[in-house]
Amino acid sequence: MELYLNAGGRRIAKRAIVALSIVAGIALAAPAFCGDTSGSAAKTPPGEGGPTGYSDPLSPFNEAMFTVNLKLDDWIIHPVASGYAKITPKPVRDSVKRFFNNAGVIPRVVSNLAQLKFIEAGTETARFGINSTVGFAGLFDPAQDWFGIKPKDNDFGLTLRYYDVPSGPYLMLPFFGPSTIGDAVGLAADSFMNPMYYFVPWYVSFASDSGQYTVTAINYRSLHLDQFEEADRYAVDLYGAVQDGYLQTRAHDVKQLHEENW
Repeated sequence: MELYLNAGGRRIAKRAIVALSIVAGIALAAPAFCGDTSGSAAKTPPGEGGPTGYSDPLSPFNEAMFTVNLKLDDWIIHPVASGYAKITPKPVRDSVKRFFNNAGVIPRVVSNLAQLKFIEAGTETARFGINSTVGFAGLFDPAQDWFGIKPKDNDFGLTLRYYDVPSGPYLMLPFFGPSTIGDAVGLAADSFMNPMYYFVPWYVSFASDSGQYTVTAINYRSLHLDQFEEADRYAVDLYGAVQDGYLQTRAHDVKQLHEENW
C-alpha cells in the first residue's frame, strides 16, 4: 500500500490557512490507518518497547495525538470527502490524484540522485516530461499506459534510512499522522524542495501548499472512504495496528531500495 504522508515546512500563517493544512495532513495520513502490514521491520526483543514490540518512548504524546487525528477525521475529513465523492465522478478524482503525484516529482528525483540511483532519477524525469505534455499536466498517465514506465515513490526520509541513519523513535505527528523522528526530518526536507519557496513571498507559497494539501487529502480520502472504518472494526489495538503498518511498510521500502542495487 502506498503511504502518502505530507507535511508543510512552514508553521506561520493565519488561522484559516493553518486549518486547511491540518485538514490535509489528517487525510494524507489516512493510508496508515488501515494497518497495512506488508514487508518486514526489525522489532525490539520481547519485553521491550510497547505492546507491538516496537520501542515507543514517546507513547503518551503519540497516543494523545493519535486520538486528535482520529477525531479530526471523524468530524471533518470523512464528511467532506463523502460529499465530494457524491458530486465528483471517480475518473475525475483519479485524474486529480495523478496530477498532484506528477507535480511532486522533485523530491523523488532528488532522493534517487542522493541514493546514486541515476536510472531511477532519469525514469522519474521521463515520466514527468511525458505526463506533463501528452498526459495534460499529469491528469493522465501515458508514461505507464503507453510506454510501460511505472511510477515509484521515494523521499528524503527513505534516503536517510538507505544510508543507515537512525530513524529514531516512532512519532505520531499532530495533524500529519504516523512518522519517526528521522522521517519527520525527511518530510521537512522534501517540503523545502518546492521551488516556490525561493521565488515568491512565503505567504504565497504557504497558501499554495495549503491548498494543494487540502485538495490532495480530500481527494485521497474520497477514494478510500471505507478503509479506516474496516480497520477500526477489525483491529483490536488500532494504535498498534497503525504503528505496525507504518514501520513495517517503511522497512519494506528500504529493503526494496537495497535489493534494487543487486
